Amino acid sequence: MVQLKILSGKKAGAVWVARRFPVRVGRSAASALQLEEDGVWDDHFQIGFDPAAGFTLATQPDALVTVNGQPLHQALLRSGDLLEIGSLKLQFWLADARQRGLLFREAFLWTIVIAVFLSQVALIYWLIQ
Repeated sequence: MVQLKILSGKKAGAVWVARRFPVRVGRSAASALQLEEDGVWDDHFQIGFDPAAGFTLATQPDALVTVNGQPLHQALLRSGDLLEIGSLKLQFWLADARQRGLLFREAFLWTIVIAVFLSQVALIYWLIQ
């Protein structure tokens, strides 16, 4: 998962998480992340995922996006990249990973440990008599 931290504009401080790709960013209601700042187009750019390459950014033909200060139309994104579209600044990050619940595995392991312990106690008791 990917998150975009909005650093400037009306939604400054907000964090938006993308769970499905491709993600469209722009002014239009059809965009996954809708931004209404000066200089943002209806369909400004798109973030896609290619398993071989990673996260890719592709802009509309005449739209301008700067990645770490470099104006680009296509780019490979890395965690921490600073995106500027119009008067808006965004930061691209990999989202925090969610940890799976380990309750079942822990309970199963403790059951085995207790079973082995009790079988050893029973074996020692049987050998003593």
